[in-house]
Amino acid sequence: MLESLLALGGLVLLRDSVEWEGRSLLKALVKKSALCGEQVHVLGCEVSEEEFREGFDSSINSRLVYHDLFRDPLSWSKPGKALPGGPLEALRALDKRTGSGPATIALDSLSWLLHHLPCPILCQTLHALSRQDSCPGDTLPGEQVRVLGLLHEELHGPGPLGALSSLAQTEVTLSGTMGQASAHILYRRPRQRPTLQTQWFSILPDFSLELQVEPLLESQPPSDLHTPSVDPTTHLTFNLHLSKKEREAKDSLTLPFQFSSEKQQALLRPGLGQATSHIFYEPDAYDDLDQEDPDDDLDV
Repeated sequence: MLESLLALGGLVLLRDSVEWEGRSLLKALVKKSALCGEQVHVLGCEVSEEEFREGFDSSINSRLVYHDLFRDPLSWSKPGKALPGGPLEALRALDKRTGSGPATIALDSLSWLLHHLPCPILCQTLHALSRQDSCPGDTLPGEQVRVLGLLHEELHGPGPLGALSSLAQTEVTLSGTMGQASAHILYRRPRQRPTLQTQWFSILPDFSLELQVEPLLESQPPSDLHTPSVDPTTHLTFNLHLSKKEREAKDSLTLPFQFSSEKQQALLRPGLGQATSHIFYEPDAYDDLDQEDPDDDLDV
């Protein structure tokens, strides 16, 4: 499934993270495109040309056209050769250099370009670069342009991520488990429902792809049925159980907030020598003493 990415044109978004880097997969796809005889242009922004070419043999390196923005991104060391638009002009110039025939453009990386270009301008350039403005029947299979964009998704907010995601025909999100890398591939084809597939893989030292099966999770060891249970109340500094004498003393205790019958009788029968009290009430002129309509004064 990973190799089928090269059969499609448009923007292929490689989303990596700190735990699962995506440059190795980008170089593996670049090598595959070079072996297919395609034109391969690499716009290098984050690593040097020597580091990107490291691991490729001479036959692959001879087919790569490397555009270096790493050493001098603003062309300060060579003012005479400076591009008027800087990184944007270098990105737009790739479309003119591909010419006819199938071509692959590798952007290392889109995160670097997002930090130096406005997101709308970058999306418009990528749209034109991948030739998405042409109808599907206008572009011959031998003239399609594939753009491989490496994106460090942890560096960006939901706005740029959503814009680039809507622009991509294929999204590859890297993850893994138990040291095994996996790629969750989302395909978007015209007039078809998007499909999601998962592929487990490994990348060899020469940047060849090796597809693998999904690793099995380690089974939990069976619990030992003969393991003696440990009493959690063994070493407590207090006692959780009451003896018979302690329980009888607890039951015979009268709590201060308990309203017993003796308290009730003492409150209802005033003792000798206790003064009784009376309430005298004289109604006012506005008091309503009509029992048939007690709400008459409310004017409802």
